[in-house]
Amino acid sequence: MHYLSADEAAAPAAAAIANALYDATGVRFRAPPFDAESIRAALMRAIPVDTHERASSKSAMRSAMPRWLRWLGGGGVVGGLIGLACALLPGPAPIAPVAAGGVGGADGAMWSAATLERGRQIALAGDCAVCHTAPGGRVNAGGLALDTPFGTINTTNITPDPETGIGAWTYSAFARAMREGIARDGTHLYPAFPYTAFARMSEADLLALYAYLMSQPAVKHTPPKTTLPFPLDQRRLVAGWNWLFHDARPFAPAPDRSAMWNRGKYLVDGAGHCGACHTPRNALGAEKGGLAYLSGGVAEGWTAPSLVASKASPVPWTEDALYDYLRTGFSAQHGVAAGPMAPVVAGLAALPESDVRAIAHYVASLSPHVDAMTAAAAAARQARGAAAAATLGFENGRRAFGAACAVCHEESGGVGHFGVRPLMGLNTSVSQDAPDNLLRVLHNGIDHPATAGLGYMPGFGDAFDDRQMAELAAYIRARYAPGQPPWRDLEAASARIRRSG
Repeated sequence: MHYLSADEAAAPAAAAIANALYDATGVRFRAPPFDAESIRAALMRAIPVDTHERASSKSAMRSAMPRWLRWLGGGGVVGGLIGLACALLPGPAPIAPVAAGGVGGADGAMWSAATLERGRQIALAGDCAVCHTAPGGRVNAGGLALDTPFGTINTTNITPDPETGIGAWTYSAFARAMREGIARDGTHLYPAFPYTAFARMSEADLLALYAYLMSQPAVKHTPPKTTLPFPLDQRRLVAGWNWLFHDARPFAPAPDRSAMWNRGKYLVDGAGHCGACHTPRNALGAEKGGLAYLSGGVAEGWTAPSLVASKASPVPWTEDALYDYLRTGFSAQHGVAAGPMAPVVAGLAALPESDVRAIAHYVASLSPHVDAMTAAAAAARQARGAAAAATLGFENGRRAFGAACAVCHEESGGVGHFGVRPLMGLNTSVSQDAPDNLLRVLHNGIDHPATAGLGYMPGFGDAFDDRQMAELAAYIRARYAPGQPPWRDLEAASARIRRSG
């Protein structure tokens, strides 16, 4: 009689578990163990982020939902166990509110001027007001609608109003929300709030931020409630997501690196939460690690380029160019900050110069070193664009460029009616794989420049139809990014951008 070994006996069960995991997540696990670390590692490698049309289309979001729903709803073995545990185990306990007149309420008089200023700078670095202020609304009163693959999440009121904001929150409640993603009443916050990054912040910085927010005007305003489809509306399931992906440990400096490098990494990974836009996400919406770190993502329909030796950049970034861009919103060798990056630069512009230089120093360290002379030579070559013969067949686009763009963007530098004059051949949006960033600027212009010195750019969405927009974008690509393949389906892409506003 043949007796099965332990491995042979376990094989059918292992196969069943692997199949269930594949059905729930779309990730094929080839062999045990099926523990948390193995699952987390596989998911961090799963499903590369497409920064082009599919990533921003609602149909793609809908098609991705079933596996998310099966996972979070308990369709797979591991998903079911996590969901069951989250549903049955006791949730986080509420933290008692601040007593009337108690320490920690809306009275900012108890904090020193230095602490409040430190908190103000942290709020700017973290773009608190950018996400927590609705268009036309009061600062930090919430109500901004954030579109995600899982539904619309409405941001909350973080003013010190005790009823509709965080005025009744003690510091311990605030710190728990920032580090663990748990509100004062014990409910889980969705990871659209980047507590996964804010957890890196020091205790002193969190306390200063709390003091600053509590010193601001209280606004009584109840934002719309976030309502996601079942089972995503069950916030306790976020505990399972945290178990898989969230590391709540504060930032630890690298002893073999300089103070400047460590300061830059602390700001990039912590308050600045740069990875929220610039790092691709896995099948469950968590930022990938390893080589995917800061390798590019999507933000509000814009392509957030890689910060690590980006091939989309016509000219390699130097540390000084990064500093100029982050400090002013403009680099002569790269272009202007627009879209979601503009308010980021607006916040950085108010930070100490040393902090912005530290960020530039750290980001530059992630790519091979480029000296200024090499970058300048590359910029001079790229700025010339293609020879006229390369744009034969783009006559309609050439005429549109001459009428709408050349006055500011010709290689000669233009006349500069509206501020800085970015050269098209040096603009990353012209060299990217997808045309979305360029089309968004062509349609909508830049009506909220990051800093006052940049000036405004008019949009041409009302002047050009989608065919004309496609012809203009095709000409710009052929002339100023001759080494890149032509964009496809530009007219359809223009129509999509127009619909999205």
